[in-house]
Amino acid sequence: MAKSKNQTVFFCQNCGFESTKWMGQCPGCHEWNTLVEETVGTKTAGGSHARRETARPVALSDISMTSEEKLYTHINELDRVLGGGILPGQLVLVGGDPGIGKSTLLLQMCRSLAKDGCSVLYVSGEESLKQIKIRAQRMGDFTDALKLLCETDLEQIERVIEEKKPGVVIIDSIQTMYCEQATSAPGSVSQVREATGILLRIAKSLGIAIFIVGHVTKEGTVAGPRVLEHMVDTVLYFEGDRYASYRILRAVKNRFGSTNEIGVFEMCARGLEEVENPSEYMLSGKPRDAAGSVVVCAMEGTRPMLIELQALVCDTSFQLPRRQATGIDYNRVNLLMAVLEKRLNLRLGTMDAYVNLAGGMRVSEPALDLGVVLAMISSFKNRPIPEKTVVFGEVGLSGEVRAVTQMQQRVQEAAKLGFEICVLPKAGSDKLQKELPEGMRLVRVANVSQILEWV
Repeated sequence: MAKSKNQTVFFCQNCGFESTKWMGQCPGCHEWNTLVEETVGTKTAGGSHARRETARPVALSDISMTSEEKLYTHINELDRVLGGGILPGQLVLVGGDPGIGKSTLLLQMCRSLAKDGCSVLYVSGEESLKQIKIRAQRMGDFTDALKLLCETDLEQIERVIEEKKPGVVIIDSIQTMYCEQATSAPGSVSQVREATGILLRIAKSLGIAIFIVGHVTKEGTVAGPRVLEHMVDTVLYFEGDRYASYRILRAVKNRFGSTNEIGVFEMCARGLEEVENPSEYMLSGKPRDAAGSVVVCAMEGTRPMLIELQALVCDTSFQLPRRQATGIDYNRVNLLMAVLEKRLNLRLGTMDAYVNLAGGMRVSEPALDLGVVLAMISSFKNRPIPEKTVVFGEVGLSGEVRAVTQMQQRVQEAAKLGFEICVLPKAGSDKLQKELPEGMRLVRVANVSQILEWV
C-alpha cells in the first residue's frame, strides 16, 4: 500500500505558483503578498498504479472533421455571449457577485435545454434539492430531462456523469467541490485547481459541455488561482448591482466566439428576462434640455450601444478639487480635463468634476472621449446639447479627434433610434456619406476647438 504524508506548500493566489517557503513577492507574477499556506497530500513510491494506454501523435491530415451541432439555449442574449450556442466539450466559467443571478440564469438555461430534449445534470454543492425546487417553481414547468444532484465529492460526481452521460452539466459552485487527492480544505487554491482539472478532462474526453459557477473576490476576479481562467474555454462575468433590476453578462474570454460580447438582462419575478434593445433601455429616463448630458455610442463586441453620459462641473468648496468617475476610467477623465485646460483655456483646475455613465455600464473604450469632452464643456458653459444628438470619437493629447472603429454601425444604430445629429471624427468619415441613413446629419470635427465652437 502507498503511504501518504502531508506537507506544507505556499500557493500564489494570482498565478498558482508553488513554493516550499513563504515569500513576500511571487517569482511567477511578481505580485506582493499573494502566497497563502496550504497543506497538501503526497504519496510515496511503492503503490500499484494501473498502466495507462500510451498516447500516440496524430497527423493533421488524419483528423476527420465532423460538423458538431451547437446546442441553442433559446436565450438570445446568452447565445450571443457564448458565440452562437454551446459546443460539446466546452468548459465555461461563470463568475459574479453573490446574489447577482448566476444560478437563476443557469437554471433557466437548463429549463430551455431540457424542453428541447437535451439531458442536463445540475450539481449543487450549496443548495438542497428543495431549495432548488422553490427557485424553479417561479420559472415555470420543467421536464424530466433535467436531473438534480446535491454532492460535493468529485469522484461521486464523475461516476454519475459517466453513468448518465448528460449533454450539459452545471457545477454550482467550484469552491464547494473537493477531491481526495488534494488534502486541503474545499475552496482552497489547490482544491479549485485540482477540481477544474478533473472537470476539464471529463468535458474533453466525453464531449460534455460543463458550466462552472465561481465566486468572485472583492476585487471582482474569480476566487482561486488565476490559472483557472486559462484552463477553461470561456469566461463569463455577471455584472451589475444586485439591488438594481438590470444585469450584464460579459464574455472576457471565448475560444469559440468574439470576446467582450455582452448580454443584457432584467431581473423580474419569474427570473431573468432578456432586454432586446439595450440602447433604448439605457436611454430611458434621460432628461431633456439638461446641460452636461450627452448620448455616446460604445461598441460592446459586435453590438453598438447608446448610453447617456453625464458630467457635472462646478466650483469646489475644498482646497483640493474633487474628481469622480463612475463607469469610465478615472485617469482618462483627468487626462481629458488637462487637454481642455491646455488647448481651450478652460479653467477647470479649481472645479469639481463628476462623470457618470447612466445605467450602471462600465466602458473602457476610447471612443467615449469626445462625449466626455462635450459633456464637460456643456456643463461648464451651462449650455444644453441639442436633442437627438449622438457623439463618439477618441481625443489625443494635442486636442486632435481621432477616428474609431465601426463608425458605420454606430451611425446606423443612432439612426435606428431616431437620432438626427451625429458628432464624429473628421478622419475616416468620408465614406459614411454614401451610406448615410435618411434624416441623419453629420458634424465632423478635427479637434476639440471645433467642439467648443459648435457648442
